Amino acid sequence: MNLRKLLAVLLAVAASATAKADQPWELTPTLRQKCLTVLRQGLTGQEFWPAMHAAESLTFAEQGQEVRTHLLPKLETETDDQRRCGLARELARTGDQEKSTLLLEILRENDPHGHVHAAESLYKVGWPGGGTELQTAFANSSDIRVRIMAAAALAKYDQGPVREESFEFLRQTLRDEKDPALFRLAAWILGRIGEPKDCVLIRSRLEDAKNDALTQAFLEHALAALGDPQSRKVLMRNLQSTDSAIRTYAAVFAGESGMTNAAPFLIRQLDDENLDARIRAAGALLALDRQPKSSSEIR
Repeated sequence: MNLRKLLAVLLAVAASATAKADQPWELTPTLRQKCLTVLRQGLTGQEFWPAMHAAESLTFAEQGQEVRTHLLPKLETETDDQRRCGLARELARTGDQEKSTLLLEILRENDPHGHVHAAESLYKVGWPGGGTELQTAFANSSDIRVRIMAAAALAKYDQGPVREESFEFLRQTLRDEKDPALFRLAAWILGRIGEPKDCVLIRSRLEDAKNDALTQAFLEHALAALGDPQSRKVLMRNLQSTDSAIRTYAAVFAGESGMTNAAPFLIRQLDDENLDARIRAAGALLALDRQPKSSSEIR
């Protein structure tokens, strides 16, 4: 059987599995080492944002000290606020909570260049204190992207009334926004921190994304993350997409959603021609390895 036919068979088998059919799975030592090698190559490479994605997965793989050693000197010399946010975020993820304070400082600056990245980073790693800066950005920013990411952070972490207000704003954005780049962002967030009831709203925008493959992938992956069996099959197909961005995001959501039946495709993606796709596949495999190993514990 040639490689193309073999992949077709694997895809058919994997796509027939639902979320409840995911099986216990763990990395072999050799494969784990390959994942770490891919991430280390990404961390030390020349592409900035893939390096941040590699740092994230290395931290989750308990390599935080290695990440700190590599990123701290870069933060000391970096002058671009967007990149400073990426560096501060990944250092905060390793346990250096002072770097979350830097993200709040960037969000307060008059220059808006780093505001979206600061709000997104705070959504990803949290912050000390009451989050006044995020509430202000959510209420007053003229940039809807800042409002969306500030709402995401508040919806994820805040325990006060602003939490429900933030969720409602995200759902309203998904419901009413005409720009695919914006309503798919809201779907991306709700797929991670929303509720199963959000599937109806996310699914309602699929028709509006029928001519935009990336937006359609965002929506399907959000549905998959919320447990929709049909969308999990779509995600499996997207791991074989000819579009590297779609493969990349499919890998992210496969790992976060515990889709161990995606492992054969993620292993293949470790040799992808696209750096970020390789990094995300490695991170996803390591995430799957952290899933409960007892079949009675599988979702």
